[in-house]
Amino acid sequence: MTDAARPRRRPGRWIAVLLVLAVLLAGLVVAAEFLARSVVTGTVRTLVVEKVGLPADQPVDVEIAGLVLPQLVSGRLDDVQVASDDVALGPLTGDVRVEMQGVPIDGASAATGGTATVRLDEAQLRELLGRLDGFPADGLTVAAPDVSVATDISVLGIPIPVGISLTPGAADGRLTLTPSAFRLAGNEVDADTLRSQLGGLADTVLETRSVCIADRLPRALTLTSTSAQGSDVVASFAIDGAILNDPAQQENGSCG
Repeated sequence: MTDAARPRRRPGRWIAVLLVLAVLLAGLVVAAEFLARSVVTGTVRTLVVEKVGLPADQPVDVEIAGLVLPQLVSGRLDDVQVASDDVALGPLTGDVRVEMQGVPIDGASAATGGTATVRLDEAQLRELLGRLDGFPADGLTVAAPDVSVATDISVLGIPIPVGISLTPGAADGRLTLTPSAFRLAGNEVDADTLRSQLGGLADTVLETRSVCIADRLPRALTLTSTSAQGSDVVASFAIDGAILNDPAQQENGSCG
């Protein structure tokens, strides 16, 4: 048989076969990525519920940035975000957002680090500050950038309405509230005027108040700032990555 008589192979068939194989392979990769993401996010959620002591049915959202499969091969998750609302975290109850970087898959070593925020609405902030002796938490409102409280101070048996604007802050593991403006019987006054009108009774109005947060949270969480945002107060924390594998960092901290 001459070369001319032999049937020629059709390259189009091989191209079609290769295309089908490519599509199947891509489908397998997508399915594997979907399965891996589902398993990893479910595992992270379970660990969060167990470690924080949340109810088993607590809604917890977990997001993992980027493709999961390459991160599983590397042994670390680049960026993990966890969010849950109305979480009791030590003395704080609020909406929690956590972001951790370099999270080891096996949990046997430290993460690179992370941050967290706890957002408290007015009711949750009143509950927290109600622990302070003599603090008029019932009259508290939040309007950025300040927290305001309204109370009465009795002078010779006569109640005098006093309003105080307080700037939230953080110091040595404590949430602080520093007076920044005052109202006496509806009129704006400065600290010297308030002291001259109320004498020693003004001391409780002029002092910075604080509540310790660090002694009821893992040592790995450092309170870095507190601010009023809209009608909420947001406490921000830096997280030591050793919280994952160091028992000392998992114990409660202390206030300076």
